[in-house]
Amino acid sequence: MDFFEYLDKAGGFYYERWGDAPVHSIGAALFAKKDQIKFFDDIGYRHEPFQHCPQGDAHTRGNCWCDPKNNFDFEWYSCTNKYLAMWK
Repeated sequence: MDFFEYLDKAGGFYYERWGDAPVHSIGAALFAKKDQIKFFDDIGYRHEPFQHCPQGDAHTRGNCWCDPKNNFDFEWYSCTNKYLAMWK
């Protein structure tokens, strides 16, 4: 709660339009243990203009409506490589 209250008092939600996704990600990075973080590679997600589309078997197992070629996970601006490197 202290984390959220600090961010709320800073005014960024109102003045800077901070979104829930980066706040959740930062909160998880600060307060969750490594084994409490999961990369849902088998679930598609789109937040314009970014998209995670399941790859390989994960794509063909479900009812995906996304194009696996349109996937930002391994672009230079994605943190996916850093996340996966933690598990090596």
